[in-house]
Amino acid sequence: MRISTLGAFTNGLTAMQRIQAALDHAQRQISTGRRILTPADDPIASARSVELRESLSRLEQFNRNATIATNRLAQEEAALASVNNVLQRVRELTLQANNATQSNETRGLIAVEVREQLDLLVQLANQKDGTGSYLFAGNLGDVEPVANMGSVFTYNGDQGRRLIQIGEGRQVADGDPGSAVFFQIRNGNGVFSTTAAVTNTGTGMLGTGTLVDPTQYDQDVYTVRFIDPANYDVVDSGGATVLSGTYQSGDTIAFRGIEFTLTGKPVAGDEFIASPSRYQDVFSTLDAIATAMEQSVMDDVSRAAMSNDLNTGLIDIDQAIGNVLDIRTQVGARLAAAETQVDANGAYALITQ
Repeated sequence: MRISTLGAFTNGLTAMQRIQAALDHAQRQISTGRRILTPADDPIASARSVELRESLSRLEQFNRNATIATNRLAQEEAALASVNNVLQRVRELTLQANNATQSNETRGLIAVEVREQLDLLVQLANQKDGTGSYLFAGNLGDVEPVANMGSVFTYNGDQGRRLIQIGEGRQVADGDPGSAVFFQIRNGNGVFSTTAAVTNTGTGMLGTGTLVDPTQYDQDVYTVRFIDPANYDVVDSGGATVLSGTYQSGDTIAFRGIEFTLTGKPVAGDEFIASPSRYQDVFSTLDAIATAMEQSVMDDVSRAAMSNDLNTGLIDIDQAIGNVLDIRTQVGARLAAAETQVDANGAYALITQ
């Protein structure tokens, strides 16, 4: 077979170009560190490479989300720590004001500080995060959550918690609504509360109530009504007498699975009410404490009334402190979850790379 000079030259040139292309391809593989430069190099492996790159991109986004959630949760934790400090300070002031050595003037000065702490608490509830959104407004980040109209406090946010995805199938809430932090707090001991009737003319003072037997407590409203200073009846909301007893100062009055102590000297007609705990906002609790401190104490009867109000406030403050502690625990758990997920994302990203 005869091969023309032109054919030999063309074949040689084609081979040189093919070798040059292969050399160029190898050099690009070396310089980029990638075996597959175009899908034509290995279609199946190229498709898998795209999936892996998308997976790495998702992991990077998850980590960015985790950073956002961590920053906001850290801000919430700092705000809740400040809220706890306010409540602890008010508790100290309430104990101070409930001392018999205080005069009307000194209690009035203490009340001034309590109201300053109340204003600070409202400011903390209306605090904004780093992006300018209200921290405790739920999903309504542009709405100021807490408003005060004549000592009536209202919540203007919603109940939502924004969930941020920080991993495959893993989401974390980046905050808590103000309703859960400041408004949904059970008064009393969380099961029932005790109060003295405002019409009382004796010096009976309530102690802490305790749930003794949950199976007997039926969530009814009960009134301890004194027939005379030494005898009382306990009646339910329908007026039926469920217990009659005798009284001495310091006695524990027990019925229907609950009990509470009573000291002092009630008189005929005095009443003490035990009712199921209800939701009460912490702002109203502080306002009620300040109002009690501002009362003029002229005799033992007015002193007993003030002490009953302050004791009720102390119990409600303890409930609020416990609620803040529970939410701080949840925030800490979410921060730990975000940190753990970032570590897991990093390990998976390393394997994927």
